[in-house]
Amino acid sequence: MSGFAITGELLFFAALAGLAMLSAVGVVAFNNAVRSALCLVLNFFVLAAIYFTLNAEMMGITQVVVYTGAIMVLFLFVIMLLNIGAPQLLSDKKDPKTAVGMTLGMVMFTLVALQVLPGLMSKTQPGAPNDYGSPVNVGRALFTGFIIPFEAVSILLLIGIVGSILLAKRRF
Repeated sequence: MSGFAITGELLFFAALAGLAMLSAVGVVAFNNAVRSALCLVLNFFVLAAIYFTLNAEMMGITQVVVYTGAIMVLFLFVIMLLNIGAPQLLSDKKDPKTAVGMTLGMVMFTLVALQVLPGLMSKTQPGAPNDYGSPVNVGRALFTGFIIPFEAVSILLLIGIVGSILLAKRRF
């Protein structure tokens, strides 16, 4: 590892990555729905900061506006309206789903680590152009090469909105 240098940027990125992992674990680990939602908000903000450190400004802005701004407000309203509290434990029996879930989680973590670590340990790191994640380039790619998938997704979202309105409509 002679070509691998620990810089301030790498330490900052590692701190953000560690905070993102801890907040993701908090989403799953907390029994209280509000605490889990707040951990998810923290995770969204940390992921946006990671995008900004990777010079992917458009992804960072989208992360803050769409996920943290819109999706989490929706989640918190649903939690408040449904008055979801901590789940009541019915018995003290051991649940085998917990052990199976932990085992599958560790297997998945190992598989991802085996794919990521060799690339991180190589001496040459692939780089993206300086303006790779800029809003101009993302918009140009989205509205030229990916216009058909973009419009297909917008139609699917419109169908989902109309369907949810029809399902929620009261019958008189």
